[in-house]
Amino acid sequence: MSDMRAALYDGYGPPEVLYEGTVPRPVAAPGEILVRVLTASVNGGELAGRAGKLRPVTGLTGRGFPKRTGMDFVGEVVTPGPPGSGVTAGDRVWGLLPRGRMFGSAAEFVAVPPGKVARAPSSLDAAEAVSLLAGGTTALVALRDKARLRAGERLLVRGAAGGVGSVAVQLGRARGAHVTALAGARNLDFVRDLGADDAFDYATTGPAGLGRFDVVFDAVGTDLGAYRRLLAPGGRMVAIAFDLSRPAASLARLLATTVYGPRRVRFFSGNPDRALLADLTALVDDGALRPVVDTVHPLSAIADAHRALERGGVRGKHVIRVG
Repeated sequence: MSDMRAALYDGYGPPEVLYEGTVPRPVAAPGEILVRVLTASVNGGELAGRAGKLRPVTGLTGRGFPKRTGMDFVGEVVTPGPPGSGVTAGDRVWGLLPRGRMFGSAAEFVAVPPGKVARAPSSLDAAEAVSLLAGGTTALVALRDKARLRAGERLLVRGAAGGVGSVAVQLGRARGAHVTALAGARNLDFVRDLGADDAFDYATTGPAGLGRFDVVFDAVGTDLGAYRRLLAPGGRMVAIAFDLSRPAASLARLLATTVYGPRRVRFFSGNPDRALLADLTALVDDGALRPVVDTVHPLSAIADAHRALERGGVRGKHVIRVG
């Protein structure tokens, strides 16, 4: 079995624990396809996993190392799927790893079920496409399926300049909502250009200065109670992050409000399938979404990419170019 390059770490810690190493190249099991990865992106969940804040998911210290990183990918199919899968060798596809595997796409190859990929938008290159992938599927499920955002409703997006928030702003505009964006001061014109009707600096404008909203989309995870109180009667809040400084308490609060709250908070972790990916492709092809790439890093600079995302102030996505 031949080896491949991959982003690895041998222990939980800061970005410096990451390095480019080699691991055995995967072999597609029956019912899977092998994909040569061109690009992956860096997502918040990977930062938390690498730092050891998701140990119930990623494992205890000293077990299962070296560990991998990367959730999404754009690449080319090497081995075709089974008959009827609709996937053939040479296809340019995009997808996310199945929930059970979670991390590992920052590598030269991945083996995945064909139902976890779809044709990538032909109008985008690999770096542009992957910048929309994890954030796009998350925002689409959050606003369309969980919150059922309707035209004319008022939408607040927290973390509006980031990889997920920047897509949520665009989707809110596409669905006919009045979009209010919270972002850093230097990104206010940026989020207005994405489609926000109003934009405020989160450092100087707190919940008290924002008014009421039908839907709150939260990509930050802190002070959820304060923003939940901004919901109008019948309002819906969708949270895609929780406070990693107090993970147990934050997650418990989310679960309680999901079950008992009069203005419910819907918290979810995505697991996209081909149909959802195809919907995202259609939105790109229709011009409703445009990619936002902050920086493209080589695989060898995986630590720099994690460090940059942790530093904050990001516009869109940090992308890893693999092949």
